[in-house]
Amino acid sequence: MITVERVSNKTYNVTVVGSTTTQHKVTVNPSYHEKLTGGRVAPEILIERSFEFLLERESNSSILQTFDLPIIGRYFPDYERTIQAMLE
Repeated sequence: MITVERVSNKTYNVTVVGSTTTQHKVTVNPSYHEKLTGGRVAPEILIERSFEFLLERESNSSILQTFDLPIIGRYFPDYERTIQAMLE
């Protein structure tokens, strides 16, 4: 289970409940949100889908505790293309 809570305009707390429960602090700039979603979905949905993307590739305990959303693309080059398809 993934829970996303807005802290500020671009900061979110994410809780992932699995075999272990992890907490993450994620930032996403409005311009990056717009780039990936065209404004069609809320930032919380983008972050939730991004965690689904990550969890298909690694355990929640392997996900960075604090990160800016674009960093995912450094580790997984197909991230932006895949997340855009997931949100269509």
